[in-house]
Amino acid sequence: MKNGLIISGFYIIGLLFLTFGISMMILANLGAGPWDALYVVMADELGLTVGSWVFIVGLLLILINSFLLKKTPDYLASITIVLIGLFIDVWLEIIFPNLVVALLIPRLIMLIGGIFSIAVGVSFYLQSEFARNPIDNLMMAFHKLTGRSLAFSKTFLEVMVMVIAFIFGGPIGFGTILVALIIGPLIQMVYKPVTKFRCRICHENLVQN
Repeated sequence: MKNGLIISGFYIIGLLFLTFGISMMILANLGAGPWDALYVVMADELGLTVGSWVFIVGLLLILINSFLLKKTPDYLASITIVLIGLFIDVWLEIIFPNLVVALLIPRLIMLIGGIFSIAVGVSFYLQSEFARNPIDNLMMAFHKLTGRSLAFSKTFLEVMVMVIAFIFGGPIGFGTILVALIIGPLIQMVYKPVTKFRCRICHENLVQN
């Protein structure tokens, strides 16, 4: 029971860090991640909030993944996308409404801090195997159907979404390339100490990879 509450805490804290980082990258206006750029351009062109489009697109992906994998829709994943969408809207619409930073140095700090926050968030969020993000499930579906590696599948889908976001005027830029280059190594760097911390407070044995 105690460990379950601790893991739930890691899950929520992870999503808070993740969405804070996403929001900082959006507000820095130096280029957001491919999926986030897509949500921003849909919000700009079609209305609703960025968080609302996180939920709408995520719900569509749950159905698409179910069709591609020929499995029952992963309804639990909707919990994760609801929370991600809600937290992003809290950061953008309530805590930092209409925030515009003109100077380049503060924007670079926001961008780099946002990327690091995303890495921390993912490292905490992954401590729980509950309700995987439908974007990750789409990668798994592509991997299974094409037989290509997970790295290729992830990269292909990210580039495809980036191109779509760019065509429709999404915030694709320096930050998009930077996050693509360093987010993986950053997650790898942060994940191990976070896992050690979780094992220590849950009194678990750390499995060495």
